[in-house]
Amino acid sequence: MTRRVLLTGGCGFIGSNFVRYVLATDEDVQITNLDLLTYAGNRASLADLEGDPRYRFVHGDIADPALVESLFAEGVDDVINMAAESHVDRSIDNPGIFIRTNITGTQVLLDAAQRHGVRRFLQVSTDEVYGSLGATGAFTEKSQIQPSSPYSASKAGADHLVEAYHHTFGLPTNITRCSNNYGPYQFPEKLIPLMIAKARANEPLPVYGDGLNVRDWLHVEDHCAAIWLVLTQAVPGAVYNVGGHNEIANLDLVKQLLAILGKPESLIRFVTDRPGHDRRYAMSSKRISDELGWSPTIPVDAGLQETVQWYFDRFANETNTFDNSANA
Repeated sequence: MTRRVLLTGGCGFIGSNFVRYVLATDEDVQITNLDLLTYAGNRASLADLEGDPRYRFVHGDIADPALVESLFAEGVDDVINMAAESHVDRSIDNPGIFIRTNITGTQVLLDAAQRHGVRRFLQVSTDEVYGSLGATGAFTEKSQIQPSSPYSASKAGADHLVEAYHHTFGLPTNITRCSNNYGPYQFPEKLIPLMIAKARANEPLPVYGDGLNVRDWLHVEDHCAAIWLVLTQAVPGAVYNVGGHNEIANLDLVKQLLAILGKPESLIRFVTDRPGHDRRYAMSSKRISDELGWSPTIPVDAGLQETVQWYFDRFANETNTFDNSANA
């Protein structure tokens, strides 16, 4: 039987990779991709799939109840909510947009999912809801939720709503919380594509503070595999951390990218740190490994090499379109 999936935010970085992953993995799936196409959504990322009868694009807002209701009325088995404002710096400049999309939009989807009795509602979240981690240890699914930015607070609020709909209404939900993703189709304000673009152009590479903020890096294809596994095999109500097991300081990551590109470290420029910048994230993926058998498969050295080559191939003539300020 065909699985009808409503995917929100499918023209974003993770979403576009996920559509490709699922269509290549499962023949009996139909994906409706609801995306507002804000600055980080790029319909062209999936243009080659628009002739596939298993894929449909719908331009619209997850916070629009009438539109969302019309899509559910057509028949939806599963919901995967990836639609989100996700850039920390932008959330500091304008928190209201993040509240509307990440919290109100999630509530609109949950209400429709509850009315129509979907099989599963999967919320794709972030390690940032846990806040900053000390020098040792790793976040588990039982770690305290203590977000540090308007962005992470809005994602934490959405997570709480999802869990509340499960406990109060019995809606079959899951939440995945991932570490920093990297790979193709990422919006160029993010750390890795930004640094690649600037290094190619021999422009200064801005690094926040002392550059020693640590992130755990996960290839987007490994993340997509985890999402699909949770949707299709997890028990309702479970939360899963999805980490790459690759902790790297921002400065070291930038140096690694420069080495791959054959560019000098003298291009690095330290800039004023972001307000409330979390010092370290690290994720324990023990639960998803023990219960569902998932583990990351793409080594970070090989993944970064492939990612650099992808951006070189795709954006050779677009350096000047990249933002100037972004660190993960």
